[in-house]
Amino acid sequence: MYKGKSFQGEKHNFATFYVMLIAINHITFEFGAHAIFKDASWHIMPNERIGLIGINGAGKSTLLRIINQEYSVSEGTVERAGDVSVGFFNQDLLSFESDDSILHVAMTAFEKALALEKELETITQKLSHSQDEKILMQYSDKLHEYEALDGYNIQHRTEALLEGLGFSTADLQRPYNEFSGGWRMRVLLARMMLQQPEVLMLDEPTNHLDLPSIEWLERYLQRYQGTVIITSHDRYFLDRMVTKIVEVYQQQLIPYSGNYSFYQQEKALRTEQQQRAYENQQEYIRQQERFIERFRAKATKAAQAQSAMKRLERLDRIEEVDSGPNKIRIRFNIGITPGKILCTLLDIHKQFGEHIILDHAKAEINRGDKIALIGANGKGKSTLLRVIAGTEKFQGKRIPGHNVETSFYAQHQLEALNLNNDLVTELQHCGSSYTEQELRTLLGCFLFSGDDVFKKIKVLSGGEKARVALAKTIISKANFLLLDEPTNHLDINSVEMLIDALNQYEGSYVLVSHDRYFVSKTANKIWEIGDHQIKEFVGTYEEWEEWKKRNTSNNIAAKSAGLSPENKKEKERTPVSDTVNDKKIANGKNKAINKEAQRAWEKQKKRFEQLESSLNKLKEEKSRLEAALAHPDTYANKEKFLTTEKEYQQITQKLNLANADYESAFEKMMQMETEITA
Repeated sequence: MYKGKSFQGEKHNFATFYVMLIAINHITFEFGAHAIFKDASWHIMPNERIGLIGINGAGKSTLLRIINQEYSVSEGTVERAGDVSVGFFNQDLLSFESDDSILHVAMTAFEKALALEKELETITQKLSHSQDEKILMQYSDKLHEYEALDGYNIQHRTEALLEGLGFSTADLQRPYNEFSGGWRMRVLLARMMLQQPEVLMLDEPTNHLDLPSIEWLERYLQRYQGTVIITSHDRYFLDRMVTKIVEVYQQQLIPYSGNYSFYQQEKALRTEQQQRAYENQQEYIRQQERFIERFRAKATKAAQAQSAMKRLERLDRIEEVDSGPNKIRIRFNIGITPGKILCTLLDIHKQFGEHIILDHAKAEINRGDKIALIGANGKGKSTLLRVIAGTEKFQGKRIPGHNVETSFYAQHQLEALNLNNDLVTELQHCGSSYTEQELRTLLGCFLFSGDDVFKKIKVLSGGEKARVALAKTIISKANFLLLDEPTNHLDINSVEMLIDALNQYEGSYVLVSHDRYFVSKTANKIWEIGDHQIKEFVGTYEEWEEWKKRNTSNNIAAKSAGLSPENKKEKERTPVSDTVNDKKIANGKNKAINKEAQRAWEKQKKRFEQLESSLNKLKEEKSRLEAALAHPDTYANKEKFLTTEKEYQQITQKLNLANADYESAFEKMMQMETEITA
């Protein structure tokens, strides 16, 4: 907790012992005549992990902008403790342009350290021509300031962060403007995180990240030294990241201790209690009103009736529970039933320039398959969807099934929208049997409310057009759906609606998504592109994750035992056979693997101890050189000073690299220990 800081305001003087970072006190904020917040309060404490949630339009992003001092409240106060730094990552940052490399753009987070680096270079040039004591002292001061800012390590930290977010080493020197919008957002996210504000606010940070990058971001933020506030439609991400939920509800800010799953349970209990209290109060009000109506005209009862009226006037009214957006069941009107096999891919080869996506790949999609195609960006997931749809050129054979009617949702499908239609008319042209009211209700689930449904397509934003295209896909008569990132522009409630729709859909589909909760609720098969092949796992996402974790552990144990593919007596089993046969082999083979894993852990532990010993020696050497640089005699001899200073820089760089190896070895040792005890 922060100590020694306090809020000093006209109406508030908070205690200095356990100090909150930001205090939102009784704020009211309106857009025109519409109140977003009314007498709302929230106190943000150090080192919290907060998920900010609410239905679309409730005011989540608005609240973050209020905290970031972009918007001013009409009533109440928003106060910060001392000089608390706040970082706000949001989609508006895409307006930033630069021809500098992405490494340079991300490193601008270290503005002060970079300025000191230039000053040190200038002073070093002066020292090569002069031994002026003042210049030497200036250099010493600047050097220690640079060291305090961890200046020697900033490039290494930036490279590690960018590579964690999915960039290759070669990408780091490419100009920022060469990258697409999603990759630019990653660079700006890296810059924000490197600034390490005391309050880091992230508005939908996973929107442009693939699955490996999301998992990496989770690990990074779990170690982040500061408060993190996240808005996200990714329930898995919220569950793993946050320990507190703040809901924007009925113009208030309602806190819940726990992750999103806990919030759901607690919310249901609170909703039930609120509804019961509301109904009881309404019954009490009706009784009092009947009494007043009956007796206020009678002289003997007039005083009692007046008292009842005053009681009602003073009554603190309980709000009726807001049930949220309307929930509907979409009726899928599948035109015809397809044959058993929907699509067969044989000997598929696809590449872009030197980059090979698929090579002699094969796959088969059967009636009833609900396939999630997952993996890192750049592996060719969207390309494979287009190959299945028959809209992408390739080498090999694509054999369509009998009576297959395909509907394809992807960003490029937005071009098929009629810009002069309004939303309702556009959906009516799908050939569905929905009434206008049903279509309006459906559009409400896709975040279009009121008169929004009569807007022309041409005035919609890119995200809004994507939601219209997705709605068209959902209500089509197709028996085979191809869905490319369908949840990208939806809130949590709309994702739930889409899950319900797909679960009752009688057709088949292949979807690409990085939303793990969405995949876990919709897929019965997992596809992954690896080694230019389509690898299939028959089972749910949770089963695939468990298989992958177990397979990784087994590979580590086998590698540590010196086994190679050539020496293995047993052929590699497919993920499908792993799932079926694991129970049969567990009692025998797994015991041997556990022994090998134990030996591998002991070997890793020994390496960790060696690194720790080397690290301590480097720290001792650095302390010796710091003491030498602090001694006046060092500066009396120019040659001695330059030699000592050079040795100090070298040992600092070695120490940084050793620290990185030490941390990596520790994480690996902990992971292996977890796998052994699992």
